[in-house]
Amino acid sequence: MERKASRRENECEEKTSNSESSELDKDYKTSLITLNVGGYLYITQKQTLTKYPDSFLEGIINGRIMCPFDADGHYFIDRDGLLFRHILNFLRNGELLLPEGFRENQLLAQEAEFFQLKVLSEAVKSRWEKEQLACRETTFLEITDSHDRSQGLRIFCNAPEFIAKIKSRIVLVSKSRLDGFPEEFSISSNIIQFKYFIKSENGTRLVLKEDNTFVCTLETLKFEAIMMALKCGFRLLTSLDCSKGSIVHSDALHFIK
Repeated sequence: MERKASRRENECEEKTSNSESSELDKDYKTSLITLNVGGYLYITQKQTLTKYPDSFLEGIINGRIMCPFDADGHYFIDRDGLLFRHILNFLRNGELLLPEGFRENQLLAQEAEFFQLKVLSEAVKSRWEKEQLACRETTFLEITDSHDRSQGLRIFCNAPEFIAKIKSRIVLVSKSRLDGFPEEFSISSNIIQFKYFIKSENGTRLVLKEDNTFVCTLETLKFEAIMMALKCGFRLLTSLDCSKGSIVHSDALHFIK
């Protein structure tokens, strides 16, 4: 009799345990929401979509806003499916994190407005304003000789990333000290100053090309800067010192996109 009673108790405990497990699985599954945004499927948790009260997504989940369903029973939202990944990442992270080179600020701002996410709208606006300010500011790089300031080149551009590209290339090769390249130089935010600058004599060469071929003399460096700029989509606005007659003999180059 005791064995039968014990067996019944175990069976009851198993049923209770299975029932609780089933309820937990059911709750977990109902907490997962699948959205069809412009043909792109996204699966996320209910708590993520309801993070910001009074938002469009929170209204859908809590039944305040009517939303159609697709053929598979998923919520269908007729918006930009690719940009929605940034909306969802914002809901997950609580901050605006965009990939390098992102250029769709205005479109993302429109999506933020549609989904009624004021915090995201303000973050996108702030990012766009900073980019516009950076574009208006002219950045320059000066490559000069510490002994002779007349020997040198200034490169002006309204895109800091282009200046950084040229600068990093020169610094990288300088540190490698290839083929008699000047070993002593100092670097600041906008200036690379060599103890012994690139002269026209043989044997004083600077590597600048991406294929590691040599660039000789300051004049060739100017041409290489121009070619790098054109490759990156910039145009030569003007030679800032035209008094010397040609770009080759000028002391500065100005690029703009």
